[in-house]
Amino acid sequence: MADSPLSASPYEIIGVSADADDAALRAAYRRALRQAHPDTGGDPAAFHAVQRAWAMIGTPEARAAYDRGRGYGTADASREAWAPAAPRARRDSRPLARSYGHPGGFSRERYLELIREWVGRGVTVDDPYDPALVRGAPRDIRHLLADALVEEQTARSLATLGIAYTVWHDLATDAAGPSLPPKLDHLVLGPSGLFAIQSEDWGGEVSLRRTEVVGEVLGRERPVHALAARAKAISRAARVKPTALMVVVPDEHLAEPLQVGGTVRGAVVALVRSSRLASAVREGLPGSAHLGGTEVMEVRSRLQAVVRFA
Repeated sequence: MADSPLSASPYEIIGVSADADDAALRAAYRRALRQAHPDTGGDPAAFHAVQRAWAMIGTPEARAAYDRGRGYGTADASREAWAPAAPRARRDSRPLARSYGHPGGFSRERYLELIREWVGRGVTVDDPYDPALVRGAPRDIRHLLADALVEEQTARSLATLGIAYTVWHDLATDAAGPSLPPKLDHLVLGPSGLFAIQSEDWGGEVSLRRTEVVGEVLGRERPVHALAARAKAISRAARVKPTALMVVVPDEHLAEPLQVGGTVRGAVVALVRSSRLASAVREGLPGSAHLGGTEVMEVRSRLQAVVRFA
């Protein structure tokens, strides 16, 4: 199970409610194990997940520890991974890309607001990143924290592009629509083009079909359509055009490192694993226009004049 706020709990993997008695838990475990067993046509990954879930809640002691938020030695690690990271001294002396804005800041602020609202007025939330609290929250609240984490990971990857690139994070835009965050996650400018990027963790596998991201976990969402609208709002104000629209997801949610589709308003659409992002931007996408040095400087000046942050 991935260390994500959207990861299924061991109860969900086994297929039983968290308040099930020991007999019901054991019966559900055996049923899930049979269904997932590779010898009966099941999925090896699902089989391993069921076994690991049982290790977390299969004994009264392990279950009690998990229910307290300290199960299987993972809760402390989850809390550390989910909370804002403390600044660290750099060991690498290579120049980083020029970066502006606060990656993941909007999503974290919205998460903190909604988690406290969900807990209830007058109730003190000592630790909003406590794994037991996070796991019990509604999916839309956990999704905000998951998005903040992948946005921060994307920012770390983009910083390695080097001084030839400029990166803006959490750009304000009014083109998101009433149900979507009013911002563009990342905008990257360099010799390989102008990339509008959305970082996402939907908690499951997705793929690219022509010019849209699809998957069971998406519901009625149209991520590329929304990304194109956000990018257009900014690029129109700056009188520039993005050369690529990219959606970044955790590695385990995409079967291939990079999927390239068609174009939207002249911008090439791509779905990419987080670990492949920096190299994909540095190399440029197939069919995507590269920019000359003078052109990069002009586009940067135009963007700097109009960019606002969420």
